[in-house]
Amino acid sequence: MNPAPKSKTYRNILASGLYLLAGGHAYASCNLTQGGSDKIIQVVDGDTVILSSGKQVRMVGTQAPKLTLNRKNFIDWPLADTAKIELENIVLGKQVTLKYGGLKTDRHRRILAHLFIKGDNGQDIWLQEHMLKQGLARTYSFKDNRSCITELLTAENSARVTNKNIWAHEYYNIIHATDLKTLDQKHGTYQLIEGKLLKFEYRYGQLYFNFGQNYRTDFTINVPKRHRMAFAQSNLDFKNMVGKTIRVRGWLEKRGGPMIEATHPEQLEFLD
Repeated sequence: MNPAPKSKTYRNILASGLYLLAGGHAYASCNLTQGGSDKIIQVVDGDTVILSSGKQVRMVGTQAPKLTLNRKNFIDWPLADTAKIELENIVLGKQVTLKYGGLKTDRHRRILAHLFIKGDNGQDIWLQEHMLKQGLARTYSFKDNRSCITELLTAENSARVTNKNIWAHEYYNIIHATDLKTLDQKHGTYQLIEGKLLKFEYRYGQLYFNFGQNYRTDFTINVPKRHRMAFAQSNLDFKNMVGKTIRVRGWLEKRGGPMIEATHPEQLEFLD
C-alpha cells in the first residue's frame, strides 16, 4: 500500500524534542557537534563508508537497502547495488566532515555520524539527505540517536511521493495495519506500517497502540516499561489520537499478532 502523498506528516512530533527547519541548510537546527574530517576511500554499502584512517562510518539516521556482505542466509535487498553505486559516485576520494547528533559509536565499533562533503558549487551536501532524496534509503532512528529526524523524514517524503527508486518497488511498500497476511509474511523485517489507531492502553507498565479489535492477533505497537519515559517526555497525548492515522517504522515481530516495539516517539508519524 502506498500512502496518500499529501498527508499531514510529522504534526505534533516536534514535542518529542525535534527542531524546526531554520533557513539555509536543512540540518542547520539539528544541534549537531563537530567530529573532524577525513577522506572517504571505500563505500561498503549505501549507508556505510570507510575513511583513510581505517575507521568505518555508519551514516546514522538512514537505512539503505542492505547487501549480503558475507552474512549467512542473507539476500541482497532490492536496489542495494544501486544505492552503493550512487554513494560511490559522489563520495569516493572526497574529504568528508563528520558531525554527531547522539551516540558516537555502535556495538560494532562503527562511528555513527552525519556526513557532509562539498559539492561542485562549494555548497555542503548532507549525504544522509542526498540518499533519502534519491529514494535510496529510509529514515532509521534509534533512542540514543534521534537528531535531525524531522529533516530526514522530509527528505524521505520528497522521494516517496514521486515513487523514486525504492518507493517504486513492492519490497518497500508501506503496509496497512489491517493487512495481516502481508504482515505475517514480513515477520523479522524492517517495515513502515500505517493505520487507524483503535485503542490506546496502559497495562503492566507498558504502552500498547492497538490497530485491531483483538490485540492477540491484530497489529500492535508496544512500548516496554524501560522505554516509557521517552514517550512520557514527549508530552504527546496518545489517548486523544484514537481514531487518527499513525505510521510506525521498526522491526516487525510476531508476539501472538504482528508487533513493532517502539523505543522512542520519533518512530511514529501522525498523518491526520
